[in-house]
Amino acid sequence: MGYRYRIHDKTVFGKPDIVFRKQKVAIFCDSEFWHGKKYLNGEKFKTNTSFWETKIKRNIERDKEVNERLKSEGWTVLRFWDRDIKKELFLIIDKLMAIIKY
Repeated sequence: MGYRYRIHDKTVFGKPDIVFRKQKVAIFCDSEFWHGKKYLNGEKFKTNTSFWETKIKRNIERDKEVNERLKSEGWTVLRFWDRDIKKELFLIIDKLMAIIKY
């Protein structure tokens, strides 16, 4: 469609997975495990519980910090869970197109 994008742009805070610089859109494709979807839904870790809870809580907090900073800099931040990308790719593309076409 002719839109220019960058992958893992180190010049943008948080190093988003996909960046549309001109439209100031940052996209993160988050793993459900590493970014805490199951943890947020109440699932507990079976082994090494304190380590994993600390690790996942910090990842969640860092995601919030990245979102807040990018938004304060005028970016639109989109985050998608990995399984949602696989299951609902066309809905995600439609959402993205609605944002970058403005």
